[in-house]
Amino acid sequence: MLRGKKILLGITGSITAYKSILLLRCLLKEGAAVKIILTPSAKNFVTPLTLATLSKNEVLVELFDEATWANHVMLGRWADIMIIAPLSCNTLAKMAQGHCDNLLLATYLSATCPVIVAPAMDEDMWHHPSTKNNLNTLATFGHKIIPVDKGELASGLVGDGRMAEPEAIITFIKKHFFTPSILKGKKALVTAGPTYEPIDPVRFIGNHSSGKMGIAIANELHEQGADVTLILGPVMTNNLALPNVNIIDVNTAAQMYAACMGIYQDVDICIMAAAVADYTPIEVASQKIKKAENDFSISLTRTKDILLALGENKKQNQVLVGFALETVNEKEYAKGKLEKKNADMIVLNSLNDNGAGFGLETNKITIFTRSGQELNFEAKSKSMVAKDIIDTIIRFHYV
Repeated sequence: MLRGKKILLGITGSITAYKSILLLRCLLKEGAAVKIILTPSAKNFVTPLTLATLSKNEVLVELFDEATWANHVMLGRWADIMIIAPLSCNTLAKMAQGHCDNLLLATYLSATCPVIVAPAMDEDMWHHPSTKNNLNTLATFGHKIIPVDKGELASGLVGDGRMAEPEAIITFIKKHFFTPSILKGKKALVTAGPTYEPIDPVRFIGNHSSGKMGIAIANELHEQGADVTLILGPVMTNNLALPNVNIIDVNTAAQMYAACMGIYQDVDICIMAAAVADYTPIEVASQKIKKAENDFSISLTRTKDILLALGENKKQNQVLVGFALETVNEKEYAKGKLEKKNADMIVLNSLNDNGAGFGLETNKITIFTRSGQELNFEAKSKSMVAKDIIDTIIRFHYV
C-alpha cells in the first residue's frame, strides 16, 4: 500500500528517537522512499550515518553550511506525506507558533503535503495545558496527531506520553491516507453529550455524560470520508479540536430535537449517542428558587423521544443507530428499543461492565442489528469503539 510513496521523516530530540530507526525500517519494508531530516538535538540520540545507511539517502540536519544550502521548499513539495516522529514538546510548541529556526521547521512550514505527528514526552509535559493547546492548534491546521501510548517513561514514571510503536504508526498512515474512503459523499448526523433541563436560572436536571463517545464517533465518520454534523450537548470539553466537523451546540432536549429534525431528512447516517433527558420541568422559575423550610417538589413532563421521531420519519436508504445505557435486563431492553424505535442498530452499554460508563476513556459495547445479529466487543478506548461501530455500519449497509 505504501509502495512508491514518498515519505519525509522528521526526527526531533527525544530519547524515543531510537524508535525512528525501527519506523524507517518498516517504511522501507513497505516499499516507501524515505528522506530524513534531523533537528540538531536529535543527533544526540540517533546518528545520521545509521539513518543514511538504511534509507540510502543523505540525512539533512542544517539549513545551510559554508558551501551548501538545503532546499527546504523542494523537500516540502517532494513528499506525499511528512511525518515527525518523535515530536518533542519543544518542536510541538515551535510548530504551533510558526517558528523557523532549523531545517526541519523550515521544511514543515514549506510542506504542501499532509503532516502527521507522533508526540513523545514525559507524562507531566503531556498533560500540561500548553501542550494540549499546541496540539489543538496543530489539529486546526489539519494535521493528524497519533495518540500517545501509556507505559514506562524515560523519567522512570509510568503514564501517558510514550510515542506510538512503529507498527501502529504504519497502520495509522495506511488508514488515514491510503485506504479508500468508503463513506465519501455520505452525510452523517451524530448527537453527543447530555442535555440540561433548567429548573431556574442557576439549576438544572442533567446527567454525567461527557460526550466523549459521540465525539469519537463523529471523528471516525469524518476519517472514513463522511460529511459530519455533530449536535453537541453542554459537555465539559475545552478547545474541542474537530475542525472538519460541523458542530451545533445545544443545551436542552427540545433544542436537540429541533436541531435533529431540522437536518435529518438530508443525512444518510444518523447515530444518536447523546444522553437525552427523558423528563423536563413543566415550569421554569424566572428567578433563583430560594430555600424553603418544607419539602420541595418539581412537576416534570416527558421530553420528545428523538430516536422514535427519527425512526418514524426514516427514509428507505437511511441508517439509524441508537444507544441504550442499561443496568438490568440489558439485552431485552436493547432489542425492544431496536424494534420500537425502528432503528437499524442499537449499541448497548451496560453499567455492570468494567470499562463502560460515563466519563471513562474506555467503553464496552454490544451491537444488535435489525437483521438479528448480536455482536459483542471487548472493552477498549472510545476511539477504537467508534471504529467498531462505523465498521459495523459499513459492513451491513455499504459493502
